[in-house]
Amino acid sequence: MFIHIGDDHVIQSKDVIGIIDYSLVTSSTINEEMLEELKENEQVVVSEEDVTKAVVITADKVYYSPLSVLTLKKRASMISTISRLEDYSENGDEE
Repeated sequence: MFIHIGDDHVIQSKDVIGIIDYSLVTSSTINEEMLEELKENEQVVVSEEDVTKAVVITADKVYYSPLSVLTLKKRASMISTISRLEDYSENGDEE
């Protein structure tokens, strides 16, 4: 399944390692250093909007999202629910 994280970016839900509130990331010098190093290696995708509310971490890239952590969590939860419904319907077809 896929999650729309804002700015026309869509990523696979299985690739998400973590979603962190941007204000928490910027309050930590270690996190800031990590993001600066990733930016230098061109592994950060910055939001086109002026507002960054969340940082979405995958194995390959880090995305700055204009959507809040709560919104992204709801989207991921909805995908999980849909996924379980699909699994249920597949089991029902086998009988």
